[in-house]
Amino acid sequence: MEKEWTGDSDLVRAVDRAFRPSGVAAVAVITPERDLTATAGADRHSTFEIGSITKALTGMLYRDATERGLVSPTTVLREVLPLNGPGEVGSVSLGSLAIHRSGLPGLPPGMHPIRRTLDFYVRGVNPYGESLSELLDQTRTVRLGTARSRYSNLGFQLLGHAVAEAAGSGYGRLLQNVLGDGFSTPARQQDLGPMDLTGRSRFGRPLPAWVGEGLAPAGGVRATIGTMRDFLRSVLAGTARGLGALEPVAEYSPRIGIGAGWITLQVRGRAITWHNGSTGGFSSWIGLDRAAGVGVVVLSARHGSVDRQGFRLLTDFSTAA
Repeated sequence: MEKEWTGDSDLVRAVDRAFRPSGVAAVAVITPERDLTATAGADRHSTFEIGSITKALTGMLYRDATERGLVSPTTVLREVLPLNGPGEVGSVSLGSLAIHRSGLPGLPPGMHPIRRTLDFYVRGVNPYGESLSELLDQTRTVRLGTARSRYSNLGFQLLGHAVAEAAGSGYGRLLQNVLGDGFSTPARQQDLGPMDLTGRSRFGRPLPAWVGEGLAPAGGVRATIGTMRDFLRSVLAGTARGLGALEPVAEYSPRIGIGAGWITLQVRGRAITWHNGSTGGFSSWIGLDRAAGVGVVVLSARHGSVDRQGFRLLTDFSTAA
């Protein structure tokens, strides 16, 4: 069932043109003149799974840690994580993890990804539900492939936990200390509260939440639209820590660059820095036109993609800025 948008009138008109959500959703826009928020079926206290937008946050934690001298791009995993056994993962550098060029697979074979992927598609079950110790154990027999651009959830799980270990912290606590206390990383279903939204499949079926300590740095963060709006504002204002993560340092594919997690590309002649996210029951998008001083975040409690809507809103507001 379609929801009605409420909130700042200019943004409500813009999102009405961009899309009518069939589930709960929220949008925030930052411009040089104002901050705008609109919601559909949610309020400012409702928390969404932000999925792989988490990788952009993890990239900023990594860059902040390098700036503080806690790690460097050449630091390898065995220097900071308790990786035991003869596996090859310990030789992977943090710098290669941050740009998805480590040679790691998307998921470790030890977590039986085929079975878990089937469980996800059939029942929406979280395929990443291990503790950190279980995640590390699954890496013992991982063999490295060619160091080429290959999107790896495993890589960002390990990157985030490595940075947190180097900082003497857990990932969730480090995230709150560095980027804002509004971000949460529930480790168990029991950790969820009444304001944590239930995500839904494309067809509207309620799905279990994606929680877990191991998953957290790659896609296990929850946030309200207010938290994401405040985060956007700090990035555009230049006050957020780890901003070097937004600067492209390698080519991810032709015409697409990558910083630490953040992706860059040209859209209608404008340089856009962005990331998206998707879990079993949620979809999300964040993007910035830093030259125009405009940022957009779209959160939806329904599986799918909101990339098209995010890019459209960002280019519309950037053009008007």
